[in-house]
Amino acid sequence: MALERFEFEQGPIRPPSEAGSLLIRLTRNCPWNRCLFCPVYKKEKFSRRPVAEIKADISAMAEAAAKIRSISDSGSSPGGISRQALATIQAEHPELLQIAYWLYSGGKNVFLQDGDSLLMPLNDLLDILGFLKEKFPAVDRITTYARSKTLLRFSQSEIKLLGDHGLSRIHVGLESGSDQVLDYMKKGVTGEQHTEAGLRVKAAGLSLSYYVILGLGGQLLWRVHALDTAKVINRVNPDFIRMRTLAIHPASPLYDNFLDGSFLPLTDDQVIREELLFVESLEGIDSYLVSDHILNLLEEVEGQLPVDKEQMIGIMKRYLDWSAEKREIFRLGRRTGNFKFLNDLEQRVFAQPVEESYRQLQKHNISVDEQIRQLMLRFI
Repeated sequence: MALERFEFEQGPIRPPSEAGSLLIRLTRNCPWNRCLFCPVYKKEKFSRRPVAEIKADISAMAEAAAKIRSISDSGSSPGGISRQALATIQAEHPELLQIAYWLYSGGKNVFLQDGDSLLMPLNDLLDILGFLKEKFPAVDRITTYARSKTLLRFSQSEIKLLGDHGLSRIHVGLESGSDQVLDYMKKGVTGEQHTEAGLRVKAAGLSLSYYVILGLGGQLLWRVHALDTAKVINRVNPDFIRMRTLAIHPASPLYDNFLDGSFLPLTDDQVIREELLFVESLEGIDSYLVSDHILNLLEEVEGQLPVDKEQMIGIMKRYLDWSAEKREIFRLGRRTGNFKFLNDLEQRVFAQPVEESYRQLQKHNISVDEQIRQLMLRFI
């Protein structure tokens, strides 16, 4: 299959929930780039891409999508591409694979990159959104990352205008609602600013997805982190609460604090106790809570609030009620990819190899915690 070369720029980062989305890069890197916990974009300069350049990328993507469809059986998937064509593109045109997968997934969702794409003039954003809808009329969901500080640059009516032009969801790294934690981590925002920005998004009618980092307060601030984060979320009532677990990457500034002992991370068990306090403190909201990341120990803590609250609490309490050895075996199995749910520990086909690995670590006097810490670094 011969396809002409199509050139367009895509960034390295997108939320797990946007795995099936077309990635269109509006900005490069992160304008803040000072958060202690974050290893991404370090030493990279933030820049806004010219509107003409972005439009050229969108046009190239539209042409590439049309070419990909033309070599596939019509109607073979919601996006009009067959598995055979997908395999051919993977082998012969890997640069088009992301678009091919997008079409295979239905071709309906778009994610605007990078870390803070709304840090562009409003008229430029409206122009880009209009052009995107013109080139891809079947798209029905457009999402992006944004910092709370950036959202506060817009009035509620301006955010609504973005929604009227097609922007449907904003992903915000809340991380914490505690001013103490936010200040320590150099997040560059306060809990009140998070709250005001979130309320504007909700009032404008857009979907709001908040990211919370479990363990971000460390040993010293874990309790205030859980409680103050719940307070912000209870006021805003975001559509989604997406849980993440802190893993300290050697490339992050926080790693130096970890090495010198000024930041003491939580153990897995302490993280679950913090998460339990956080979920117990959520009141008066109907958000959907998701643990959709491999770094989360209990990925099955998921549900619609308030109806699934007790079920989620029950999962965490069940884990904490286990013996220390049983919890260690589950942690090891989860971090090695053998376990996803608590019940997996009861299945011998899953549990036996993990238990054997656990015994070997004990036999050779190797720390399970250190082994797990190294495993977690693979997923940051």
